[in-house]
Amino acid sequence: MPIKIPDNLPARKTLLIESVDLIDSSVAEKQDIRPLKFLLLNLMPKKINTEIQFARLIGASPLQIELTLMTTKSYNPRNTKKDYLIEFYKTLDDVKENFYDVLMVTGAPVETLPFETVEYWKELVEIVNWSKKNVFRRIGVCWGAQALLKILFNVDKHMLPSKMFGIYDHNLINSHNRLLHGFIDHFPMPVSRFTEIRKEEILDKNLDLMAFSDISGVGMVRCPKTKDLFILNHLEYDANTLNDEYQRDLKEKINIKLPENYYPENDSKREPINRWRPYAFLLFANFINDLYQNVPFSLKKYLIKK
Repeated sequence: MPIKIPDNLPARKTLLIESVDLIDSSVAEKQDIRPLKFLLLNLMPKKINTEIQFARLIGASPLQIELTLMTTKSYNPRNTKKDYLIEFYKTLDDVKENFYDVLMVTGAPVETLPFETVEYWKELVEIVNWSKKNVFRRIGVCWGAQALLKILFNVDKHMLPSKMFGIYDHNLINSHNRLLHGFIDHFPMPVSRFTEIRKEEILDKNLDLMAFSDISGVGMVRCPKTKDLFILNHLEYDANTLNDEYQRDLKEKINIKLPENYYPENDSKREPINRWRPYAFLLFANFINDLYQNVPFSLKKYLIKK
């Protein structure tokens, strides 16, 4: 089944070129099924790129999914026109009476700042607290995962000596976890961060460690009670995303090292190969399948009683 997005969303053209199944709102409303409702809190500067990356992953599901885009009210991103946000994005004020199957929180370029000094931190805490009564499950990615772990479990992030930047193999910690069905024992994930979540602090909170790298550390975590998922790295990235970051930093004369295990033979002039995309699709397919088997049909009644 296809993914439902706004009919005139600019990302739609790219998704159609990639043969991602889409459905018009008018057609979706005539189908006698309840779509899974995903709320994407997009904190990344390049909104359209991020929309495409996540819509691509959830759009591969055989289930109908309705994607709503969300932004913060307390911070106006400099890289996105205000008219675009007004047309396609919702704030908490717009959705606070609604109920969703999943809240996804993306990464954000604020990783080196203490959580409390982030301009929209108080609003993010409000959104996460709201989600406890209005959302069935949560997914956090990179800084979004760190933020959720901080708000929900008081797990802190820690600065690294230098930026962890490249493609790193991760070991499966529990291959019987339903979200990891089909994964091989060692699988690659793109990493681009200055901070880390420490393994011992995750285990101390009785959270499930799903994937770990001897080099880049904690890769994926899940809460055994709520089934919320925390992805500390970027399986959603395109093949060229790390290259774009690398070239951007070079242009801005930032001291940045070549991303590890990324370019063929470490030659930045050669086209990188996306070795992680199958695992991105597999993870989200497993997550959606697990969600579908557990979420109640009457989501509103369930969450109100919760």
